[in-house]
Amino acid sequence: MRPIIYGILAAMFFAVTFILNQSMQGAGGHWIYSASLRFFLMLPFFVVIVLMRRGIGRVLQALRTDFGFWLLYGTIGFGLFYGSICIAADHAPGWLIAGTWQLTILAGPLLAPLFKQRIPWSALKYSVLIVLGVVVMQLSVAGSLSLQSLLFGALPVLVAAIAYPLGNRKMMERYGDELDVFERILGMTIASLPFWIVLSVIAYIQVGLPSVSQVTQSGFVALFSGVIATSLFFYATSLVRTEPVRLAAIEATQSFEIVFTVLGEILFLHAALPTGLATFGIILVMLGMTLHSLNQAERTVVRPAKRKIN
Repeated sequence: MRPIIYGILAAMFFAVTFILNQSMQGAGGHWIYSASLRFFLMLPFFVVIVLMRRGIGRVLQALRTDFGFWLLYGTIGFGLFYGSICIAADHAPGWLIAGTWQLTILAGPLLAPLFKQRIPWSALKYSVLIVLGVVVMQLSVAGSLSLQSLLFGALPVLVAAIAYPLGNRKMMERYGDELDVFERILGMTIASLPFWIVLSVIAYIQVGLPSVSQVTQSGFVALFSGVIATSLFFYATSLVRTEPVRLAAIEATQSFEIVFTVLGEILFLHAALPTGLATFGIILVMLGMTLHSLNQAERTVVRPAKRKIN
């Protein structure tokens, strides 16, 4: 259960992203700065962390050895992922973005064949229940949004839902035994910088420099979501990286992001309370996560018992 607890804590800190992105968008901040500032501000945090753990040499050696690999999957796992999330924030509320993001629960396990693993169908049945709950929550307020908001708020997040687990899993497959969690995050952050620099130049040409408020809020996103949440999630997935079913369960914990986002929007952005239908959706999400946890606990306890009896 320890990796699952880490996953739930990561979901809580990841929810800061959706809440503050809505706040920055409401204040007129450019989506490119909302995205790029997170990673520019993450960089010094992870440089210090990895320096203290004496891992800078390993990271730089890995980058020198195969920078093309790092550039590709750093751009996919961090660049394409978070750029898409911030584009969506310009067109849809946080609940819709956080809800659609839950499709990563299905996208992650379905990527298993790319890593010479079997798709964990037994775990996916619980993921489907979680996604069903998310859909119910979306339907509860979808009538108040235009078709354009639904499309531009959902399609970029679909891209992000695939890009994030793909980048993470590729890095674990290649460097899971060579680099620890913090070293992989630092390497991916460095490798994604060319993408963010190009986008930032475009934003500067369009709107000039970001506001102090946007920089400050991006700093909070960098700390809570980029550093704390990403570290917790990557650590949780690294604990079970060779076990597709348990890995699917960790990725399913991210369904809690929608719950934390709803609560955060109510507390900090004064959003309306969820309707009865939305509450039913939340219950479905929590039920799906509970079944995931019970299933993993049963597999962990029963299997050793069987080997002992035999």
